[in-house]
Amino acid sequence: MELQQLRYFVAAADAGKVTTAARDLHVAQPSVSKQLRKLEAELGAVLLERGRTGVTLTDAGAILLPWARRVLADLDGARSEVADLATLERGRLSVGATPSVSTVLLPRVLAAFHAEHPGITLTVVEAGSRDLVDRLGSGDLDLALVILPVPREELFETTPLLKEELVLAVAKRHPLAKRRTVRVSELRGVPLVMFRDGYDLRSATITAFERAGFHPTFAIEGAEMDGVLRMAAAGVGVAVVPSMVVEKGGPLVAVRIVQPTLTRSVGVAFRKDRHRPRAADAFVARLREFL
Repeated sequence: MELQQLRYFVAAADAGKVTTAARDLHVAQPSVSKQLRKLEAELGAVLLERGRTGVTLTDAGAILLPWARRVLADLDGARSEVADLATLERGRLSVGATPSVSTVLLPRVLAAFHAEHPGITLTVVEAGSRDLVDRLGSGDLDLALVILPVPREELFETTPLLKEELVLAVAKRHPLAKRRTVRVSELRGVPLVMFRDGYDLRSATITAFERAGFHPTFAIEGAEMDGVLRMAAAGVGVAVVPSMVVEKGGPLVAVRIVQPTLTRSVGVAFRKDRHRPRAADAFVARLREFL
């Protein structure tokens, strides 16, 4: 059974004449008649009674007609939805982002994207960079805003978006709050509020301290970004965080870390072997414009 045959059958049933159906379809009448006979032969039943004045539905034709209409309507609906995807009228997009990006940058970009493409359903996953890479690899995400480089680079296509400094976030009453810069070596024994395992910031901080010849002292560990910032503001300890998350005029002071300066690169990652939704490209374009 072919879709073309169903279209010819519905057209003939609606018109009441094969010649009229052929004219409406812009097809030669013998072609329509031939396809109708092939459809009847495949189903093993006569669908249309042919007479001098036209055609009428048989019992078999009356059973098939609503089914044929439904099939053709579903096909037209599928075509319409696919076209909507191409024009960003509808669709889905799942975005992963590290907590700092999710807290500071992502809300404004998502608001602008949603205003432009309200038919796109957005899902946001906030997690550490390594967790996001795992979820991207398993197919849970369409794209992820992560720290570069990513593990298993051969599986992903990555593009750098921005580079930023890591700073020491301290409460305003902390002794270091009056400093403009602090050397990594000066942080020996200074209690830190530390992220949970899975955060790139955790491994970057520990690596920087160990290269300076000592292991960091933890006041508390295992927190998420919001918890780290709140505990640092409460004076539990200091925290090494991206500069973007320390709000000017807020409860925390950002002290630059020097000797060495700590930086990180944020980029967008896709799986190489998956089709990239057009909505993903539109989202990245909006993100680049914002940056």
